[in-house]
Amino acid sequence: FKLSNYQKQLEEYLSDTTRTVSEPYRKWALEFVSDGLEDLSISRNKSRLDWGIPVPDDSEQVMYVWFDALTNYISTLGWPDDIEGKFEKFWLEGETLQLAGKDQVRFQSIIWQAMLMSADIKQTDTIAYHGFINSGGQKMSKSLGNVISPYDLVNKYGTEATRYLLLRHVHPSDDTDITWERLDEWYTANLVNGLGNLVARIMKMSETHLEAPIVILEAEVFAKEYTDALDVYNFQGAGDYVWSRIGLLDERITNEEPFKLVKIESEKAKIIIQELVQELYLIARLINPVMPETSAIIKNAVLTNKKPDNLFNRLDV
Repeated sequence: FKLSNYQKQLEEYLSDTTRTVSEPYRKWALEFVSDGLEDLSISRNKSRLDWGIPVPDDSEQVMYVWFDALTNYISTLGWPDDIEGKFEKFWLEGETLQLAGKDQVRFQSIIWQAMLMSADIKQTDTIAYHGFINSGGQKMSKSLGNVISPYDLVNKYGTEATRYLLLRHVHPSDDTDITWERLDEWYTANLVNGLGNLVARIMKMSETHLEAPIVILEAEVFAKEYTDALDVYNFQGAGDYVWSRIGLLDERITNEEPFKLVKIESEKAKIIIQELVQELYLIARLINPVMPETSAIIKNAVLTNKKPDNLFNRLDV
């Protein structure tokens, strides 16, 4: 494959900052291309790799697996025949986003884009690269016994909490080190004692002291800090913003003590409780992309003025 023929086009493609969410990986790819490209062999000798797809008219060669595999992005949509029109709808007319590991930059941002250029097909609009999840400072390995299975996460913490743990505490593009001890700490501090406890405190006060559910105000425009993070798939940053609001809400309860004030200045305390519930409803909206079921439970609790069951169970010691 004449990869070198596409050096200039690839440099132009990679100079566009919108093409890669993770800026360091885009720069690496651009530097790699700028240093000069060598042509790429797209087949392997069958004696070395007998399970590959045969090269037409050459029984001794099979297709290089990465050249073959990359076409799945468009062949799964029906290319080249496109009988159902999915390729045109989703690839040509839609906005394409590829998600890949950080070790895939050469294949995804360079070789695949050159293949598309060669076939005169629109290049990928955006590629997001993620880092690796390590454990205890090492790559996960069965031989080391440090593999953390997502099934075990769900069994221990539940689906909603697992989504939270992986989206907020795993960096969107760099490597992240996790251990069961850290996962337990994040779960207990931020979900059991954090969000879960906050919901219970506020809705208990609301159910006890408010005669009816609050009137939900017109939907508040989300903060730019939050939306900017989501725009680049930075769920960690978005989560940090949400939990900062959770912390402020918890702090207000501690400082103003509406549960005590209601015995002395009932109406003033009720206003505070109403404001707390209103903010809690906003938090429910903010966590929806990460924890949709939890979001729905909190919203329903606010709309019915009923304290829900505990959202997150404490871990067995």
